[in-house]
This record gives sequence, structure tokens and C-alpha cells, in this order.
Amino acid sequence: MDVLETSKLLDEELYSRQLYVLGLPAMQRIQRAKVLLSGLQGVGAEVAKNLVLMGVGSLTLHDPHPTCWSDLSAQFFLSEQDLGRSRAEASQELLAKLSGAVQVCIHTGDITEDLLLDFQVVVLTASELQEQLKVGTICHKHGVCFLVADTRGLVGQLFCDFGEDFTVQDPTEAEPLVAAIQHISQGSPGILTLREEADAHRFNNGDLVTFSGIEGMVELNGCAPRPLHVQRDGTLEIGDTTTFSHYLRGGAVTEVKRPKTVSHVDAEMVVDLAQALESLKGTEGEPLEEQLDKALVRRVALSSAGGLSPMAAVLGAVAAQEVLKAVSKKFMPLDQWLYFDALDCLPEDEEPFPNPEDYAPRDCRYDGQIAVFGAGFQEKLSHQRYLLVGAGAIGCELLKGFALVGLGAGGSGGVTVADMDHVERSNLSRQFLFRPQDFGRPKAEVAAEAARRLNSDLQVTPLTYQLDLTTEHIYGDNFFSSVDGVAAALDSFQARRYVAARCTHYLKPLLEAGTKGTLGSACVFIPHVTEDYRAPASAAASEDASYPVCTVRHFPSTTEHTLQWARDEFEGLFHLSAETVNCHQQALTSLAHLDESQVLTVQQVVLGVLRQRPQTWRDCVLWALGQWQLCFHYGITQLLSRFPPDKVLENGTLFWSGPKQCPRPLEFDASQDTHLLYVLAAANLYAQMHGLPGSRDQTALRRLLKLLPLPDPQDFAPIFSSDLELASAYAEFGPEQSKQLHEALEIWTVGPPLEPLTFEKDNDFHVDFVAAAASLRAQNYGIPPADRTKTKRIVGQITPAIATTTAAVAGLVGLELYKVVGSPRPRSAFRHSYLNLAENYFSRWVPHAPAIQKFHHWKWTCWDRLEVPAGQPERTLESLLAHVQKLNGLRVRMLLHGKALLYSAGWSPEKQDQHLSRRVTDLVLEVTRQVPKPGQRVLVLELSYEGEKEDVTFPPLHYKL
Repeated sequence: MDVLETSKLLDEELYSRQLYVLGLPAMQRIQRAKVLLSGLQGVGAEVAKNLVLMGVGSLTLHDPHPTCWSDLSAQFFLSEQDLGRSRAEASQELLAKLSGAVQVCIHTGDITEDLLLDFQVVVLTASELQEQLKVGTICHKHGVCFLVADTRGLVGQLFCDFGEDFTVQDPTEAEPLVAAIQHISQGSPGILTLREEADAHRFNNGDLVTFSGIEGMVELNGCAPRPLHVQRDGTLEIGDTTTFSHYLRGGAVTEVKRPKTVSHVDAEMVVDLAQALESLKGTEGEPLEEQLDKALVRRVALSSAGGLSPMAAVLGAVAAQEVLKAVSKKFMPLDQWLYFDALDCLPEDEEPFPNPEDYAPRDCRYDGQIAVFGAGFQEKLSHQRYLLVGAGAIGCELLKGFALVGLGAGGSGGVTVADMDHVERSNLSRQFLFRPQDFGRPKAEVAAEAARRLNSDLQVTPLTYQLDLTTEHIYGDNFFSSVDGVAAALDSFQARRYVAARCTHYLKPLLEAGTKGTLGSACVFIPHVTEDYRAPASAAASEDASYPVCTVRHFPSTTEHTLQWARDEFEGLFHLSAETVNCHQQALTSLAHLDESQVLTVQQVVLGVLRQRPQTWRDCVLWALGQWQLCFHYGITQLLSRFPPDKVLENGTLFWSGPKQCPRPLEFDASQDTHLLYVLAAANLYAQMHGLPGSRDQTALRRLLKLLPLPDPQDFAPIFSSDLELASAYAEFGPEQSKQLHEALEIWTVGPPLEPLTFEKDNDFHVDFVAAAASLRAQNYGIPPADRTKTKRIVGQITPAIATTTAAVAGLVGLELYKVVGSPRPRSAFRHSYLNLAENYFSRWVPHAPAIQKFHHWKWTCWDRLEVPAGQPERTLESLLAHVQKLNGLRVRMLLHGKALLYSAGWSPEKQDQHLSRRVTDLVLEVTRQVPKPGQRVLVLELSYEGEKEDVTFPPLHYKL
């Protein structure tokens, strides 16, 4: 099967988030892969689940052993009804339902050499050393990639053998570096200067690069990769350019990634090397047994009898990622060995020899977990009440884990799942609890039902309201008072900050996880023990990033600028203009709500080539062609007439210099795909906005475009040609200009309301318009364009995601859950975690202690607050002030929602006299015009101190109602 045919078969909608991580070539290799998996306890189930979700070609299961009670603590494809059945047979049906594109088979016989030759990768879990050596030797001999993965309680290991000559085509997840070119000199060596905004330091000596889009020195376009040498001033030596044409303008330099080769030894050789080592000897003749950490040995031995779902999730995720590396040749494989333990989950003050009866099997689904933590801990887990915020990819994995460990599965326990989103098709490659029949249903409801199928005892309640300021009447004091802890699986830092603030307010432990591609993190925040949640400054800033309007519209210098411009064009042409016409129909004739650029966009619709509503597809194409001419030709010529290429500023520098790149107008050519795609997408969107039928026929469109004349510049005369002119003339946008626009709008209001279009990242025409518009804008300014895939990711704000990273961070959260639910732990017991599965990086560290703040003699942390009861009868202002001064010895001012509410003695005599004898809630009503909400138990008052110039954030005052 050739690559083109495979590409057609790949379901790009289903695997869209994964494609951003792996790329199409790697996905095509994965789609053809054949994998044998032997062993289907907890780790094996995790490996199988991840491989099927990620679209491996075929997966053959091998495990003839009967299902037993201890399997159920980590094996989510098995249930009580499967006891005694072969693990492989019992797991196959549910595994196959995860993806109709993956063939899931069973092998019931022995593992023979002939069998192994039929696979690219063989994975053994829950296997004996003798079997590992035998299978590993055969695989190494025949070039079959071989993995061994297993966990024993809180200890796990992974071994990989990819052979002695394994080539990695793409070692890292990072996209190739692309930078815009400012100038290239002729010479030996030729010197390349990047534009100001490009970061030359991202290139390294020896990097291979190629070139595209250069005018003049065209010999470099598409050339064989050339090595770079980075000079001290940031310029780049690119080899001999003496015989090349003179460089004129534009172009981009692009990094070419180099394949790498790794060499592995087989498992038998590792054993031989170990046996050849000299026997361990004690230091200075001291007996070895006296050097052993007997407590550590005892802890490992006692915890190794059970099977834990969080450990299986972590090791199974890493193992599945290594399988994908083997078949896709994407990312560097593990350097053969990984050892991982979470012995920090065991209580530090545990009895050296616990009561055996507490850890004995009970013929229940938690036997594997009871063997590690005991029945008493299991009972405590079952009575916990937790809030899970987010039922997406991580949320599904967390909920699966909660069901397996029995969190909230008994008596007064329970789990509440909150998520307002609905199931989409692209969710199925990562979100384990969803199936095709769930499309369109609320994620929280579907996830809750699926979790109950995993464990019928789980008490789970779905809520379809998001957590934010608008739903605090739902997730208020009464709600949080019944919650023991919160797990957050959110995809925006704004939402994370809000949930974290709620946890700080209510003093609830927070378990938090996030991923981006193969990067993942898991964190734990404990009241009065650890720091509180803080979003990474760089990530939070990038989420709220914006660009100056003038830069985006007239002086773009980066790919991101062109994408923002194209996105704004979509919003203005197909949403804002329709809303404006509709409002005009309703006699809402004021244009005061529009800013300068929005007025310009509305004019482009109603004062452009068409002066009345389109009636046919031909009208829509004519309008789209006119819009092309306005944006990429006429608009640019108008800008250059105002700021000619040779314009010099008063200080003697060229206007078009530095980040300002002098643009050039484009000439429309229907034979160029990007030109045609713009007109096709724009015409279809315009037709949809007006309730007209569109067309996808590109051949017919090319014929039609040959018959249509290019719009004349006079067609655009009524339109302000640029924001620069509009900005200077906006103050004059008075009677005459307003009348002209209103008259045009009057014509457009005849007929039914227009349909405002809202950008959807999964709508082809929406993405095609933005991608084509951004690419043409990039051509205007000589900027490297973004391809359609990158455009969709950036404009659609899509976070690259992959099932393995999701499963790994959920497992790490599960390990911290054990500590949070258990007896109180010191800070040294908890762990933040960070991993990079592409580069085999894994770090765990103890969280920081909460920062201590101090003002005069008063000390506090983020977890502290002043608590004052309202009392019966309710406290007066005088009583509250006296109580606060008694608590901290300071006279303070109090505020609610930023408004001054209560003043201490000596600050405002007139207000003091008025308010001293009044009740606090009466003052709240007077100042804020708000009454306490039903069920509200606390008024949170801010404290400020004006005696000095210090800017101090005091702990809040909780006035208990």
C-alpha cells in the first residue's frame, strides 16, 4: 500500500489532536503496525488500551490465564462476571469497541519463533524471567522490537530492545525551525541575515537547513540541506553563494531534522553482564547485610504483592509510547531500562510488621490494592467525596482510576463530575470512556455512566455546568462543604486558576494535571502544607497574547500576525457584518458600538463590489473575487501610495525597515491553488451567510473566474482604504460618512436576517478561508506561511494531545491521591511530577512550602484567613472592628468586591458615627446592593492597611453568616 492510499484511509478528524504530535508519516507507519501483547493484567490492559486508541494497525492478545479477584484492582476490561475466563478472551470485545479501525485478535497457543516473526513489536507483561530471555533472544535475532513491562505493588520496570541498528527518523517533538530572511550576501561563505523578530540563537552550529520562497537567489530554493555556522552577531554562514544570483527579497530558512541511529543489546546479554560482575562486597570488609537498608527492603517486599491501577497507568503509558516509537520511528527510544517506584505512597510511620489480616485477600475487586495498603485504608477511600472538574481526556482517565481504586464507592462517598462540553468525534482517540454512539451527549453524563459500568458500586453524579463566577450559586458554600478534595483536568490556565482559587478559599486539597503533546505534569496542593497553585507565567501570558491592531493590519512580521489578521477577517466579514445588518433591520441604527477596524470591515461588505444582497452563486464568487483584490492587491497599493518603499523618516532611517517589511501587491491567478482556495471558501461562506447554496466544484469555479472581470479600483472608492486613514479620519466619521453607510445598510436590510457565522475549527470552509487568507497575506509581506494543519491548530486553539501522556499523568495523580486520602503526611511525602515521553525525561520533586508573608508582627500564608462569626444577634460594625483588632492588633479598612465597606476607628469620623451601631449585612446591602445568596455561609471581606505605603495582600476575612 503506497503512502497516498494510506493517507486517504487515515481518519484525520478522529486522530486530529494526535496528528499534531506525531505527524502524518508517523501515523501512517502506526496504521500499518502489527503488535503482539502477552499478559493482560493491569499493565497489559493499559498498553492495549493506549495502542488501540492511537490507531495501531493490529493488536494480538495473548493471556490464557484465568481472571482472578486481584486482577480487578487494575484491569478495567475485566469484571466480576469474567472470573475464571481467560484474560485475553474476556478483554477482546471491549478493546475492539475502542476503535473500529484496529484489528484486535487473540492467540491461544504458545509463543513460538514462527509466531514472533509475524510482528514488528512484541510486548511481554506479567512474565517470568525465563520467558523474557527466550522471547527476547528470538526477537533480537530477527530484528523484532521487544519490550518487557511489569509492576509489583509500588515498583515497576520497563526494558526495551530495538536491535543493534535502529534508525529514528524524527528524534524530537519540536517542529523544524523556520525563520524569515532579511538578506543573503554573495560570497564564500554567503552570510544570511534573519529578520529582527527571528531568534538566530535557536539555530546551532552544524544544523542542516534548506530554503524556500527566495526571490533573486533562486538557486537556494529547494536545495540540498546545507550546514549552518552561527556567528557572534547572530548572522548565519550558509556556504558558498558566489555564483548565485543576486538576492532580492523574501524567503525562509527551514531546519532539516537529522535521523539518528541507536543500538541496543538483548536481555540475555544484560543477564550475562550482571552475572560476570564481581560479587558485591562490603566496605572495608563489612558484611553486606549490614549495609542494606533493611527498612527499604521490607517496604518493597510488603508492597510488591498487590496490583495498583495508578502504577499500571504510568508504566503502561510509557510502554505504549515505546511501542509507538518502535513502529513510527518518531522520537528517541528509551535507553533500554526504566525503573520507577512510588514507595513514598506508604506512610512513613507505618508499623514495621503490620497485621497480616488487614492485608489478606477478601475475594473482592480491591484485593490487589488491599494487599498494599490494607482493608482499613480501602474503607477510608470508599467514603471520600470528590469533585472532578473536566471530563475530557485526563478527566476520563482519572474517573477510570477512581472507579478502580474505589474512591467514593461506598456508604456516604461519591464523585461529582463537572463538565459543560459535549462528546465530539475527535475525542475518541484519547477519551477512553466515550464511544461513537455518544456523539453530541454531555461528556459528564457519558463519563459517569461509563464509570459505573467499570465499578457498579461507584457513586458518581454528573453536572453539566462549568465552574466559574456565573455558577457559584451551584458550586457554593453548601456544595464545597461536602467535598473532601478536588481533581482538576482542565485545558485552560484561566479555568485552572479559578478552580485553584476555590480550593484555596474552601481549604480543599487539589490534584491537578495537564498535558501538551508528549509533555505532561501532575501536581498536588495541600492546605497549610504545600504552596498553592500558580499558573506558569509564560503559559498564562501566551494564553492571553494579543497583537497591536496596527501591526496585524499593516505591518505584520510573523506567521502569527498573518493568522490573527485572517481570523479577524473571518470574524468581520461573516459574523460582525451580518449582525450589523440584522441590528439595522431592527432599527438599532447606531454604529457607536463598532470600533474603527470593525467599521472598515462592515464597509467592505456593504460598500464593496456588490451594493446589494447576492442572489446567485455567481454573485457570491464575484464578491469573493473582489474581496481578494481588495485585500491582496488594491489595499496593498493604497498602503504603498501612502508609504512608498523609499519613504524616509525625519531621523534619516527608512520607514520600511526593521520589523516593518515593505509589502508588494499580488496579481490574481486562478491557476494558483491558494488563490482559488480563498475565492472558493469566501464565496461559500458568503453564500451561507445569505442563505444561498454554495459549491465545492473547483473546476467549474475556475471556468467561472475566467469569465469574470477583475474589479476596478473605483469599485472600492467608498471604502476607507486602511486603518491608518480611518484612524485619522474617524473623528470626522460624522453626518456625511454615517449617512453613506446607513444608506447602504438600508439596501441590505431588505430580506430575511443574515446568518452570522461563528468560526468552527472543524468546519473545512472556515479553516480553508483562514489558511488561504493568512498564506496570501504572508506572500504580500514575504513571511513564511503556515500550512493548513498549523493554521487549524493555532487559530482553533487546539492543544496537541496523545493518549499515552494523558494516561501517565492520570496515574501520577492517582499516586498522590493515596497520600491525600491516607493519614496526614508531611510535605516531604508529596510529589509534583513532570515528564516528556518524546525525550525520555521524568522528574518528581517535593512541592515548595507555602510562602510566609509578614507585616509588622503578623505572619500568614495563602491558606490563612481571619474567621469571625456573625453571632446572634448579628454583630455590629463596632463589634467586628474590635474583634479584628483583637486578632491582629492592627486597625484596617475592609472592602467587598473592591468597594470600601467598613472603616476602622480614626479613619472616617463621619462614616464611623453613622455605621458603628449598624449590622454588617445591612452595610453590605447598602454598599454593594447585594444580599447574601441562598446557602451562602460566608462573606469574604478584603483587608487593606493605609498607615504605610507598603502594598500588602492580607489574608481575607471570612465573616460567617
